[in-house]
Amino acid sequence: MFERVNALVEEMRELETQLADPSLHSDPGRARAVGKRHAQLRPIVETYERWLSLSEDEQAALELAEADAGFAEEAEQLAVEREHVAERLSELLVPRDPLDDSDAIVEIKAGEGGDESALFAGDLMRMYDRYAQARGWRVEVIDLEETNLGGVKDATISIKAKGRTEVDDMPFARLKFEAGVHRVQRVPVTESQGRIHTSAAGVLVFPETEDVEITIDPNDLRIDVYRSSGPGGQSVNTTDSAVRITHLPTGVVVSCQNEKSQLQNKEQAMRILRARLVALAEEEKAAEASATRKEQVRTVDRSERIRTYNFPENRLSDHRTGFKAYNLDQVLAGDLDPVITSCLQADLNHRLESAESV
Repeated sequence: MFERVNALVEEMRELETQLADPSLHSDPGRARAVGKRHAQLRPIVETYERWLSLSEDEQAALELAEADAGFAEEAEQLAVEREHVAERLSELLVPRDPLDDSDAIVEIKAGEGGDESALFAGDLMRMYDRYAQARGWRVEVIDLEETNLGGVKDATISIKAKGRTEVDDMPFARLKFEAGVHRVQRVPVTESQGRIHTSAAGVLVFPETEDVEITIDPNDLRIDVYRSSGPGGQSVNTTDSAVRITHLPTGVVVSCQNEKSQLQNKEQAMRILRARLVALAEEEKAAEASATRKEQVRTVDRSERIRTYNFPENRLSDHRTGFKAYNLDQVLAGDLDPVITSCLQADLNHRLESAESV
């Protein structure tokens, strides 16, 4: 039934031999690639071995049941468990986004709605920070532009897993479903008459990986420097330390002003640029790129929304999966797993359907 898994079993055994060789770790890049592939194969091989074990136990119980009817019930239980394991193995074997096993760079941008949108963007940034902390991920603020009221006009954060983990638990695999327009309905702090307003903030998610080679020709870059600004646009630096980089072949533009020196801001901007180009290259390489990434919006328009946060009803609604929850306060405190799980399941169902139609 799963004959093609044998080749993956052999590949994992070879990878384990390489990992045990001390000389491998003298080449960090190769060591990362081998470790990453091993982490990808491990759940498949372990599930396959569990399926084989259950199949053997079931067969043994059926043979014993010929002499003792008491073993028939055990055989039935083993058959049910074997089928469940077979379903899981089928899911693991379905092709997935090759960049899922990556860390993530998340950009949060205020959109329509003025100060209220910026305040909501700040709420989203804190929500992702709390979610990442709860999962044991590391969070780094790469760039941050705040407003006078404490909102966020534009923020870029890096979210990294601590050590190698299963693909479904990697930051990009989970957070890529956050990409899109997030709409909020609530009474703004600036509203004196208690009227509910609707505003929006945008989220973009890119993979941050050292395993994908991206060559950036310095001649393809236009680098502009300018003076960093703080809330309300006032200057916070007396030197031109902020950096804006334009990748001329693709038109991708990134900027960074969070660091104190021009060199540091350039390094961070290049980091963001690399992540964006990795995502772009993957989309161009794959004939059918991840539908989730292709649907990431580039504008923050109220009408193009993936999710609504309704404060009066304490309700969160995901418009792609139909998921609803009435614990918005807990979601904003970092309890994002249920809504993300609904997106993961919808993505899995789509991949299974695509595999069956081939």
